[in-house]
Formats: sequence, C-alpha cells, structure tokens
Amino acid sequence: MNIRRSAAALAAVALIGISAPAVAADSSPSPSGSPALPSALYGTTDPKYDGVWRQSLALLAQHTAGVRPAGKAVDWLTGQQCANGAFAPFRADTSRACDAKAVIDTNSTAAAVQALAALGGHDAATGKAVSWLKSVQNTDGGWGYTPGGPSDTNSTSVVIGALTAVGEKPETVRKSGKSPYDALLKFALPCSGDGAGAGAFAYQPDKKGKLAANADATAAGVVAALGQGLAAEGASGDGNGGGNSGGARCSDSGKPGPERAAAGGAAYLARAVGKNGYLTSVLPGATDQPDYGNTADAVVALAAQSGAAAALKPLQWLEKHSEAWAKQSGPAAYAQLVFAAHATGTDPRHFGAIDLVERLNATGPAPQAAVAKDKDGATDVAKDNSTHAVWWAGGILLVVVIAVGFMLSRGRGNKVRQP
Repeated sequence: MNIRRSAAALAAVALIGISAPAVAADSSPSPSGSPALPSALYGTTDPKYDGVWRQSLALLAQHTAGVRPAGKAVDWLTGQQCANGAFAPFRADTSRACDAKAVIDTNSTAAAVQALAALGGHDAATGKAVSWLKSVQNTDGGWGYTPGGPSDTNSTSVVIGALTAVGEKPETVRKSGKSPYDALLKFALPCSGDGAGAGAFAYQPDKKGKLAANADATAAGVVAALGQGLAAEGASGDGNGGGNSGGARCSDSGKPGPERAAAGGAAYLARAVGKNGYLTSVLPGATDQPDYGNTADAVVALAAQSGAAAALKPLQWLEKHSEAWAKQSGPAAYAQLVFAAHATGTDPRHFGAIDLVERLNATGPAPQAAVAKDKDGATDVAKDNSTHAVWWAGGILLVVVIAVGFMLSRGRGNKVRQP
C-alpha cells in the first residue's frame, strides 16, 4: 500500500490493501452529522475522500464482468464532474460549481475516464476530462495527485490508463518534449542495483533523489508501461519468459523503454510473492501482514506482462484468503478482485468460494442486467434474452391472428358467392 494513503482510510477498513488513489485523505474522522449517503453511490463509508474513485472502480468492474450498471449510478458519476472537466473525490452538492478551492485531482479524474469510456456513450465527459488531464501534465511528462504536484508513478499510471481508454497513444501526449513513459522510466530501479528492489518502481524519489522499491507503485507501473489500465487484459503469450511466476526477466541491457521497465517490474513482483503468494505491508508499530489490495494489483500486473500462469500463486492465495478483507473494505476491494480475475481469465462468479459479481452488486444500486457467457465464450444479455423471447412470442401470436383472420375472411367470402 502506498505510504501516503491516509491513516483514516486504513483504520476504516481495518485490514490492509483497499484500493485507493495515490493520496486519499488526511487523518481526520468523518464529520459528525454528515448527510445521508447518495442512493446511487457504491459503498457505505464516508465518500469525502474516495467517492468518485470507488464508484469508478465499481462501474468498471461491473462492465468487465458483463454487468450493465444501474443508470442512476452512472449518472451520479457523470454528475460529479466539474465544468473544467476534472473530478473531485466527492462533491456533496453538485448544484454548486467547483470553485478555486475545490480539491480536484488526477486520480479521480483518470479513474472516472476509464469507467465512462468502457461503458460508452460519454464521449463529451471523457473528452473534457482528458483535456483537463493534458492541461496539468508536468514538464517531466508525468502527473502528480494534484495539479502542479510532483509526478509519481501511481498518478502517472492511472492517467496512462485513461489516455489508452479513450484511444489516445500515451507516447504522443507530451509536455516540454516528455511523454508519460519518460516519467515512468525515471521511477524504475535498475536491475543491477539492490537485489531485493531490482527492477521495481519507486513511488517518487525521496528528498535526496533516491529511489526506493514500492510494490504498490510497481504493480501500477508495470500495467501502465504496457499501455493498459485498471481492467488490464492478460498476456496471451509467455510475455518475456515462459508464462510462470519467474518468467519476466530483469535486464539493463538494450535500449531503455517501457517494455523493459515492465519486465523488470514484473520480475520484482514475482520475487516478492514467490515465497508466500502475497505481498506484505507494515504499519507503524505493527508486524508484517498480508496486503490484499496490492496482491490483487500484482496479479493483474503479472498476468498482463507474462500471462495467467505467472500470477497463479498469488491468485490462488487471494481465492482462499481475501473474502473477509473484501467484505469489510467494500466495492473498491471487490473491484480489485474482479480485475485480478479478469486478467487471469478466472470466472469472477466462482472466485474461490464466493461470487465477486454478486457481492459487488450488493454494495450499490441493483444493476440493469447481467451478461452470461456460454461455453464458447459468446455473451447474451439476460434482460435482452427475455425481451427477445417476448418478441418471438408476440410474432408467433401475430402470425396466428393473421392466419385465423384470413381463414375467416375466406369463409365469409365463400358464403357470399354461394347461390
């Protein structure tokens, strides 16, 4: 988990690893007497710091799993957008315009773009959002959490996912001649360095410019370096190394580039999960404990780089151990697990002993319809199937009525012609 995530968010979930933007909140508790949660919002915790983020992940995960989200849930998300195209973490009163004090951020905006682009039909909203993201790109090619803030791996990565989602080529989105990939490469540790952190991504350089391996940033960086987003697809081939947990190789040879950085990052993650099948997180004063969210992100990264087999061990660990964490953490956690299932070709409705899709749907307004896949991979929308059945029945009834009418008219005609 990123060290800049708030203590409040950690305390709220009690367990480690809930998906959150690069900077989620301060440590203040939810204000007393806060208004009732919007009925269209997923989750039951205070949305002040992550409302748009978790809504975006929930909608994107539903779409990825073949579920058509509730219309009002989508409307709630689009209604959160500011006039300049950006999104704030949460706007309690959308009738008031976003003013100069509004805390708009790149993470919420980029996540919303990925969700709305996947759902389709929101080109105006995503176009304005992407234009805003381009307007706040840093001169090193990357993005920070807030406009003007120093670039970091996580924020740059989620924006790369947004650019890809709307059909933009990230390498062509430049500021002062630098692309987002140039920024990412600055955060990649060399393979010839510290053995434990070799190939990893740092979140940001420290005050002395030193890079420290960060599993959360590495998972995000690998996916972004491959030009993908939150709901990344798994590699169909061996992805630089045979499709197993040790497949991706870390190498400093050859020309530096996103592909080499992705392979190095995946090699770091493979080593990190190789022993126990999960990543660990340390809170101040606490012992090492499993980091469920980062492990799910690592599954996506490993599968995107080297194929499903590379992510098998952490995937199986999540299937056995993540239920309590997801239940307590809410929609963003279920979404992360759905993304892990999607990247590895696993059925999210049979994720270990639970149905991730059902659990996710239950955290917000009921979806419109679900898409079921047959054994050949074809999809049919349940709601549409019932509609088709009604049309077929109606068509048959119409044919019968016409036939009966024709027979009666002939009978009447025969009687008229009789002498």
